[in-house]
Amino acid sequence: MNSFTPQKHNIKAALHKLMPADSVCRIEKGMVRMMQNTNRISIKKDNTPIYDIVLAEDYNPFLKELEALKLAGRKVCIVTDSNVSKLHLNNLLEIVKDYARVVETFTFPAGEDSKTLATVEFLYEKLIQSNFDRNDMLFALGGGVVGDLTGYAAATYLRGIAFLQIPTTLLACVDSSIGGKTGVDFKAYKNMVGAFHQPRLVYINLAHLNTLDDRQFCNGMGEVIKHGLIRDIEYYEWLKGNREAILKRDPQALKEMVLRSCKIKQMVVEIDPTEKGVRALLNFGHTLGHSIERLMEFKLLHGECVSIGMVSAAYLSQVHGYLNKDDVTEITETLSSFNLPVSLTDTDIPSEEFLRVCFHDKKVDGNLIKFILLKEKGNAVIDTSVSREDILETVNCIKKTKLSEAICEN
Repeated sequence: MNSFTPQKHNIKAALHKLMPADSVCRIEKGMVRMMQNTNRISIKKDNTPIYDIVLAEDYNPFLKELEALKLAGRKVCIVTDSNVSKLHLNNLLEIVKDYARVVETFTFPAGEDSKTLATVEFLYEKLIQSNFDRNDMLFALGGGVVGDLTGYAAATYLRGIAFLQIPTTLLACVDSSIGGKTGVDFKAYKNMVGAFHQPRLVYINLAHLNTLDDRQFCNGMGEVIKHGLIRDIEYYEWLKGNREAILKRDPQALKEMVLRSCKIKQMVVEIDPTEKGVRALLNFGHTLGHSIERLMEFKLLHGECVSIGMVSAAYLSQVHGYLNKDDVTEITETLSSFNLPVSLTDTDIPSEEFLRVCFHDKKVDGNLIKFILLKEKGNAVIDTSVSREDILETVNCIKKTKLSEAICEN
């Protein structure tokens, strides 16, 4: 079957279509791996750099970045949540106050429940009362909720002001802080209100990852493993081979992992900055994952829901003739080995409810859902041929106790 049709296309096809052949060759021969010795990745639009991702082991290199931002005479508001503020706010505040004229802080209750327009309104009030103008700046210090909310406030306050991403979770480091997607939930519908607004800088202090509890760390592994499955089979195998070092948070393993994931996301968002095509491949595991997240009332973390969603998408890939049973079982076991859930056995929510919520997802195109499937491990495709019956069958499978046995029955 042709892998570039109105229904199905993949990253490799898009690279060949949009980039010179020699550039594609260099990427496929290991440009991602070449990045492991650098601490800076430049995100470009139309071959023009628009912001950098900087990786460091502490805040020392951040001083140079602050100088480059020319904050003298400007106001900065550091936006964070109630968990992160206890760990990292004072440290950042002490650093930034020497570079900006005024430094304000805004802290909201931690958790997905705060990712709402109401919280954004409180932030607007703070900025208005503090006389923030278009030359002032927001710093997002936290995980995905903080980054998404702060970015949306920056995109809409005074029709747009600058902001920085300072991610403190693994998930935010490798995924949500990169690419300019911002937004909030609306009546529990995930990221239904939002805008594309690129940060001025993404500063990743890898030391933050040592402050995460095990569940939050493994939550980020859901997005990390996703990168390997959709784009780079060698990276996926590297993750499996270095599982013990990663879970022990070995500094060198973490640095290489974060760099490689950031580079994969860089390549995708540069090709498709506003998700008109191949960027949708980053939604692998997210279609059902978002449904699970909402219907479980956010009791499961985002990466945990994506993990279950990836198993679902792998199963659908088998149903559609791409993967075989062994592939699906192996993907399921890999996710489980990183302490991620792979089934949804403790719910009595009807399968039809998951289907209904899927059709309220922003990935719906008309009456069709853009499902991301795996043509093979390391090669994702967009597929709009997944039927309602396919989705119901998949949900029924992930609600069984032993998912691997459910897969093998089909």
